[in-house]
Amino acid sequence: MEMQDVRAMTDDQLQDNLLKLKKEQFNLRFQQATGQLENTARFSKVRKDIARLKTDMRRRQIEKQGS
Repeated sequence: MEMQDVRAMTDDQLQDNLLKLKKEQFNLRFQQATGQLENTARFSKVRKDIARLKTDMRRRQIEKQGS
């Protein structure tokens, strides 16, 4: 997910994607603990996508306060 994709999303889409990514992150941690995880690189991708979503959500919040 790129930042331009994130900026094109609505607020509801951001919330939905954030929830999905957090669930995926939880599942990845669970798979790692049980030894079933094969793609360890997915951890960092999910973590960075969560950060992108949170960053844009905060940017939008600041813009609303400034208006």
